[in-house]
Amino acid sequence: MIKAFLVCLLSFLSSALVCFLIIRCGILRSLAHDPVGGGPQKFHFHPVPRAGGIGVMAGLLFPAFYFYNTPYIADYLLVLLCSLPAFVGGLVEDFTKKAGVKTRLVLTMLSGGMGVFLPGASINRIDIPFIDNYLLSLFPISLAFTMFAVGGVANSINIIDGFNGIAGGVSLIILLALGYVSFLVEDPFLMILSFIVCFSILGFLLWNYPAGKIFLGDGGVYLLGFLIAEISVLLVNRNQEVSPWFPMLLVTYPVTETLFSIYRRKYLRGISPGVPDGVHLHTLIYKRLVRWGIDSEDARYKTIRNSLTAPYLWGLTLLTALPAIAFWRNTLILIAFLVAFVLLYIWLYWKIVRFKPPRCLIIK
Repeated sequence: MIKAFLVCLLSFLSSALVCFLIIRCGILRSLAHDPVGGGPQKFHFHPVPRAGGIGVMAGLLFPAFYFYNTPYIADYLLVLLCSLPAFVGGLVEDFTKKAGVKTRLVLTMLSGGMGVFLPGASINRIDIPFIDNYLLSLFPISLAFTMFAVGGVANSINIIDGFNGIAGGVSLIILLALGYVSFLVEDPFLMILSFIVCFSILGFLLWNYPAGKIFLGDGGVYLLGFLIAEISVLLVNRNQEVSPWFPMLLVTYPVTETLFSIYRRKYLRGISPGVPDGVHLHTLIYKRLVRWGIDSEDARYKTIRNSLTAPYLWGLTLLTALPAIAFWRNTLILIAFLVAFVLLYIWLYWKIVRFKPPRCLIIK
């Protein structure tokens, strides 16, 4: 346990140090940064480097020394290898702005496909007999479903990445839950892998929240999204007692946000699902619930207001993570909580968009 703690500490220090160097490095800051404003989803007030994913990846690479001379080294390196298409595709967008949404989605699905063939992370069951026995039992269908699911989860983390601390904090909560259940089922590899990613996120959050000195960027969010999906699939595959609806419930918030965004853009607004807009749930929370310092022109107050948005979404994620942890074996209860959360999300979005939010949620 002491060795495991030390490797997690190494992950934290590596991530924090690399993020600090990126913040201080003028070249990286100029090549990969978000300008002030910059579109309907930009709410920061000074240029910020969006290369935090490099720090997160550094926090994953250095702990590889821990797995040396252990039975887990091959699986650990294979997971990192599979993450590269998703990570590199995101980095290309961060540095060049020329990797479109479809390109990044395809590369993330490629990472999911590599995960099927290398560490064996394929979705073979969702505890629905007809689908499990007649569809997912066929390798081509299982492969396609796994690639689609991994790409979808990774893209969902990208969708919620709008304010300081949201994507990092939500990913941290999900990975802590995955690590805890890995501990319960005595799967040390997935437990340590989950906690290593958690500490790497903490190293990034040290600079991202609340000050917003660095962002994850597309490289970071696609990396975290892939790792969440990959650990989820491996956990269910390697441990039959874990319901496949346990990780599904964990990612319900970002996935619901993604599906609702597609529906809103395509069917309500008549635009392409890939076109950014400014009416995500986190954006509405920022504009209509976080009213503290709303009239101030001081950049410090604006940054604080930006950071006050994240706890709302952490709370939403806990609403799925806590019951998921409590009922990780019970498929029916997990499905019931998933449906209940989707209804809650729709109700909350409808109330806020119609300027009728619950008063207890407003920060004045």
